[in-house]
Amino acid sequence: MKGIIGKKIGMTSIFDPTGRQTACTIIEAGPCVVTQVRTKDSDGYDALQLAFGDKNEKHSKKSETNHFAKASTSPKKFVKEFRDFSIEKNIGEAVTVDIFAEGESVDVIGTTKGKGFQGVIKRHGFHGVGGQSHGQHDRSRAPGSIGNSSDASRVMKGVRMAGRLGNDRVKLKNLTVVKIFPDKNYILISGSVPGHNGSIVLIQK
Repeated sequence: MKGIIGKKIGMTSIFDPTGRQTACTIIEAGPCVVTQVRTKDSDGYDALQLAFGDKNEKHSKKSETNHFAKASTSPKKFVKEFRDFSIEKNIGEAVTVDIFAEGESVDVIGTTKGKGFQGVIKRHGFHGVGGQSHGQHDRSRAPGSIGNSSDASRVMKGVRMAGRLGNDRVKLKNLTVVKIFPDKNYILISGSVPGHNGSIVLIQK
């Protein structure tokens, strides 16, 4: 496995030599500093701990400051472990977008936009209970019946109802790396990526 931590910037379009347009998400990926190397001998598994995003030292705990000092770097906001990293790195070294290649398939993990408490039509795609005939009114966005007959006499678990929508951890698989800009640490990935602009995402393969 190989991976990197990044920040979603926005979306754009790329045109190939034939004129075909591809919608892409711009992600500022890295550079990430290796802050810890885990091995099977000492930790029971192999992994690299990467850190991304500068953090003011006065807002950091002493334990955090000392941990990042071992990697000769300032405190970082986001830390993530990647198991069985395919590229050998030492503490203090940087991981950049160069670990990926254009045309490669990657997985992107992020947190979707939180949309608060929503009704069944927006949350589950219900169509309402129908028209307003036969005495019905103000029911066009209602969920309808949620219970059973006297046999169960209760609402069963898992019934789709109104509730919190979004703010879920989502993993999108097999997205294509369209373009890489190593000088700006930008990587363009085909399609949309979960989260709002400025949110943190993980790119891995």
